[in-house]
Amino acid sequence: VQLQASGGGLVQAGGSLRLSCAASGCTFSNYNMAWFRQAPGKEREFVARITRSGMSTDYADSMKGRITISRDNAKNTVYLQMNSLKPEDTAVYYCAAVFNYYSDILRSRDPSEYLYWGQGTLVTVSS
Repeated sequence: VQLQASGGGLVQAGGSLRLSCAASGCTFSNYNMAWFRQAPGKEREFVARITRSGMSTDYADSMKGRITISRDNAKNTVYLQMNSLKPEDTAVYYCAAVFNYYSDILRSRDPSEYLYWGQGTLVTVSS
């Protein structure tokens, strides 16, 4: 499984970005997906997750109401729409995948449960 994240960049506070994560080498619809982020000097933290069908989602409290995770299984891509960005959202954002063929429930927020990771895309929010 290879994951390629893109869409990061420099944006002013209050602005929006849409991150994308393209998967290859797998049957994408068999995998739950998630986004995490890591700011300088901080641990990697959960941002959002989505079931393999896209029917269920979950968000970190720090970003709830400002972000939307979605997926297009026909395009093997998961998205993270981020609005009303704040300087404290500055971080490298990573997409991650976990095999979940036998169910369609949300998996853990713990990054250690996700076996496959993209390379990360940097989001910088200026004040």
